[in-house]
Amino acid sequence: MSGRRSCTDKLLSAPPADPVFLRRNPGGVTIQLRVQPRARRLALEATAEGGLKAAVTAAPEDGKANDAVVALLAQAWRLPKSTFEIVRGGTAREKTLMVAGDPAVLADRIAEWMRQKD
Repeated sequence: MSGRRSCTDKLLSAPPADPVFLRRNPGGVTIQLRVQPRARRLALEATAEGGLKAAVTAAPEDGKANDAVVALLAQAWRLPKSTFEIVRGGTAREKTLMVAGDPAVLADRIAEWMRQKD
């Protein structure tokens, strides 16, 4: 047997692709998600389409729902709330958040959360 690796071996050893809702940037990652305020319970889940949905019990008043979303993400991914910043959609259900830090570490942490949810 030669020392060459087949194309199949290369595919099997490649790291998994990032989820659709995550984009790596030089200073961290951006996360796109849909928020459901005034939900009956707190929930964070990946959708069948590969998106991310956050349900929070807080009302969308005075930034309370946004604060609840940040707290939910921080708890689920075991990250400090101070690393999160809403960069788009502050008053909309569709939001984009920046998470500051090492993009590889953050992507791994989020991938770990997704594996635990399965």
